[in-house]
Amino acid sequence: MDTVQFLLNGFSEALQWHNLLFAFVGVLIGTAVGVLPGIGPMSGVALLIPVTATLTSGLDPESAAASSIILLAGVYYGAMYGGSTTSILLNTPGESSSVVTALDGYQMAKQGRAGAALSIAAIGSFVAGIIALIGLTLLAEPLSSVALSFGPAEYFSLMILGLCAVSGLAGKSRTKAMIMTVVGLLIATIGMDNVSGVARFTYDHPVLYSGIEFLTVAVGLFALGEVFKTILEKEKNDGSIAKVERILPTKKDLKNSSGPIVRGSLLGFFIGILPGAGATLASFFSYIMEKKISKHPSKFGQGAIEGVAAPEAANNGASGGAMIPLLTLGIPGSGTTAILMGALIMYNIQPGPLFFTDHPHIAWGLIASMFIGNVMLLILNLPLVRVFAKIIETPTKYLLPIIIAISIFGVYAVQFTVFDLLLLIGCGVSGYYLTKNDYPVAPLVLGLVLGPMIENNLRRALTTSNGDFMIFLEQPLSLFFILAALLWMTIPIVLKIKGRNVIINEGA
Repeated sequence: MDTVQFLLNGFSEALQWHNLLFAFVGVLIGTAVGVLPGIGPMSGVALLIPVTATLTSGLDPESAAASSIILLAGVYYGAMYGGSTTSILLNTPGESSSVVTALDGYQMAKQGRAGAALSIAAIGSFVAGIIALIGLTLLAEPLSSVALSFGPAEYFSLMILGLCAVSGLAGKSRTKAMIMTVVGLLIATIGMDNVSGVARFTYDHPVLYSGIEFLTVAVGLFALGEVFKTILEKEKNDGSIAKVERILPTKKDLKNSSGPIVRGSLLGFFIGILPGAGATLASFFSYIMEKKISKHPSKFGQGAIEGVAAPEAANNGASGGAMIPLLTLGIPGSGTTAILMGALIMYNIQPGPLFFTDHPHIAWGLIASMFIGNVMLLILNLPLVRVFAKIIETPTKYLLPIIIAISIFGVYAVQFTVFDLLLLIGCGVSGYYLTKNDYPVAPLVLGLVLGPMIENNLRRALTTSNGDFMIFLEQPLSLFFILAALLWMTIPIVLKIKGRNVIINEGA
């Protein structure tokens, strides 16, 4: 009963006219971000943090935080909707989780069924979003209650697990992902030490005493990094755009896709809860599962509607599931949720077990706004399929200056220092070269966000145990998280070595 009352209070917050406007703007921009190849939800959310800070400057801190996170979350799950458009029409995924959708979606478009594919993608995304939100509503409060029993040792170990999970699944090379995680943790140590007050790695530059701003690094690495990539590699969309004729799917399409949508939604939701798994992994798993259980697996890759419905439902289910560890445990499960967490911390709101107790109207207002946002997305996506298809054709010569302007003015409006503008450009160049050489930047951002919290919980745990590191092994939950982190990192390495030995033996 309490959950229902909290949710009703959340709807009263989300249905305020300015929050409805923020939700609408968020999902609209999110859809456009998903449609435009190369930008992706991480870049979109990072780019809009300074914009939301400016838009909400007249509100009180709590209301400003609620409105901002409603808009940014709208961009996040809106991008999951929009990513399918380019996959289906242009065979160019708008973001990584839509790669699988292109396998059958583009084949459907070539057969003149682009409208049906786009509609099923929108319906599947809507159903998955609602299923994920029901799960979030039911699990948020119980998980928060469990997490309230966590001490500093449990929190430290849980955050280490979160880092290992994201680092283990980002990029092709685990070593490079771990390097980026460590770099993020090192950058997080710059500034005044919260406990002793000693300046660390500042080299007597006063501008570094407050540390490296998360916002500047995130916008630089993701948004400007993509800009430099487009300029230096002269990226263009050379694919031919398929025509959108009939928009609504047939009864047969709806029947064939209903099962995959439900299965993909549930699978995506539970994969999304796992820190580091993410929407991309969920979409691949759902596609593989549908192909395994199908009576006609050979039709996959030839324009099967199930091959569009399942991965689209899975990646939206995963985005809803990823909000659970973020809101209840304070552990971002992906790069985008790490950026959302950084945005909340900017407003002095700490996600975690006390989030639902200390800031209930923000927590439940966000959940309620996601229900409303998913309805808005369905209404937007079905009639405006042809309009969003036109966005693909936006020339980069118009798009890039807009991104650069928003990045520079946005960061300067929040920080007011020339140093941050220079750092922004430096992060943009670094982001381009790191991505080009397959160094994933999401673990760096995660390390930067989690670094101070890991350090604070480590110190608190050691203070209570008089410097005895055994506290992390003596607490059952802490030991469980550490063992899980070790297994997460070592099992893939063992399997890789085992597979290599099998190949060598077969060759011999």
